[in-house]
Amino acid sequence: MNEQSSLPELLEERFGQSIEIHEDAQPGLPFLEMLAAHRVHRKYADREVPRELIELLCACALSAPSKSDLQQRDIIIVEDPSTRRSIAERLPHMPWAGEAPAFVVFCINGRRLPAISSWRQKPFPNDHFDLLFNGIGDAAIALSWFLIAAESVGLSGCPISELRNFSNDVSEWLGLPDRVIPFAGFCLGWPAEEGQISPRLPLDVTVHSDRFSEAGLRGRIDGYDRRREQLQPFAEQKDVGRWGTLPEYGWSEQKARQYAVPQRTDFGAFVRAKGFNLD
Repeated sequence: MNEQSSLPELLEERFGQSIEIHEDAQPGLPFLEMLAAHRVHRKYADREVPRELIELLCACALSAPSKSDLQQRDIIIVEDPSTRRSIAERLPHMPWAGEAPAFVVFCINGRRLPAISSWRQKPFPNDHFDLLFNGIGDAAIALSWFLIAAESVGLSGCPISELRNFSNDVSEWLGLPDRVIPFAGFCLGWPAEEGQISPRLPLDVTVHSDRFSEAGLRGRIDGYDRRREQLQPFAEQKDVGRWGTLPEYGWSEQKARQYAVPQRTDFGAFVRAKGFNLD
């Protein structure tokens, strides 16, 4: 990160608009600047991440809020070389999954709560979709806090949601029992390069007052596409054999092409087979 970058400059680079920094934010500026300057890193220095440091980051991640204090999330530190190799082999388009000095997997745990109810001889009438949904929230928040903790000590990384493309294999490799499923992996290491801030959708698209609104959405997305193409163009256009090449290729075209192909259509069946009720 450019040490001279101020929070207003970082936010303007991110959102393409000026954002006022209220005076009450002054005490937290260093932390807010770290958040605003976030970059995904996929290239890492040849430097070990000590196990003790990873455990510290896990402790900080698991200090995050948890829905009703249910604590339905777990973290697996993957150190076994054969497991790392198996994961990397399934992600050949993501070489960083195998190259990162450390790799962890965040899991949704819907198993402990029913077990506790049984131990305490209590009924468990909440075996429905909310059990899974709460675990998803817990795992996502913990991953976010892990990332923040990592960046605070100079580490960085990249979430890997594509683990869910081969969830059955991941479950076998990691010994995940019923009602414990992988949410995402996370590559961790010391960044080898500065990285780039990814422009985000403007705040008038994603922040609403009182009621949800999509007024003028198409025009705002078009504007975002132009800004993103100027600042962070995609290295290549996706699936040109099917969709051709466009002279102007922005975020919305990339995402439309990405989701024009079925993805993880068997994931619901996997989740049910692992013992979750999706009703």
